[in-house]
Amino acid sequence: MELLRTPEERFADLPDFDFAPHYVEVADPTDDSQSIRIHHLDEGSSDGDVVLLLHGEPSWCYLYRSMIGPLVAAGHRVVAPDLVGFGRSDKPTSRHDHTYARHVEWWREALFDRLDLRDITVFAQDWGGLVGLRLVAEHPERFARIVVANTGLGTGDGRQTEGFLAWQEFSQSVPEFPVGRIIAGGTTRPLTDAEVAAYDAPFPDESYKEGPRAMPALVPSTPDDPASPANRRAWQVLEKMETPVLTAFSDRDPVTAGGEKAFQRRIPGAAGRDHVTIEGAGHFLQEDAGARLADIVVSFIAAT
Repeated sequence: MELLRTPEERFADLPDFDFAPHYVEVADPTDDSQSIRIHHLDEGSSDGDVVLLLHGEPSWCYLYRSMIGPLVAAGHRVVAPDLVGFGRSDKPTSRHDHTYARHVEWWREALFDRLDLRDITVFAQDWGGLVGLRLVAEHPERFARIVVANTGLGTGDGRQTEGFLAWQEFSQSVPEFPVGRIIAGGTTRPLTDAEVAAYDAPFPDESYKEGPRAMPALVPSTPDDPASPANRRAWQVLEKMETPVLTAFSDRDPVTAGGEKAFQRRIPGAAGRDHVTIEGAGHFLQEDAGARLADIVVSFIAAT
């Protein structure tokens, strides 16, 4: 596997992002001789409850900058990793090196084998849910609470929307993959030019973008998708879990609209919760309502 590493100077002077980088090394699940560097933020007291913030496609942990401060101020330890291929993490140069199973294993090794996180309150959005909920189902003993936001855990058994299929096609075929503009198009708050540039920072040129290009095609869209059996097994576990679950979906996300109902209906730990709808927020609701989301997480921890 050929890897690229974004030059550190690309991350200098990003707006509202004065956090120290941390790194762990993980193995390629198919080649133990090769290591991959994964970046994460680690803020707050080491004795605090762990809040794990999982980003999705095509963002990176910069997405959580407005949530980290309030969570730390409430006494929590906040960990926010970058997916392989995103942010400061190493970037495989072949789209075929990115598989759903590999992304689950890469984060599993980083978060459990290297950081040994336990009693986790996870906040999962977009691919943060697709990977994070697999981790929850496969290692439920690690998790104390679950917040799901604008995400899903598809098995390919239902029909995909025309919009999603168009997004998949766009991601595979467009000559230039405009990461920053994609993020800006998924918010209701206009991003500044500097914020858009911060989302572009991990990707000096198109050769660094095979991760963002790959992910839309990895969402299971047919029943025989390679990831479908594992996701079905994950749902079987989730459907028996009493671990507290809270949904916090936005009201202006056409991609995941209505997706919260499956979690509320199917997971026992979601029953009787005061589930939240974030009004006036888009797909990347952390950009539109970060402070409110942090307050929701703090209150959820206190209540459970």
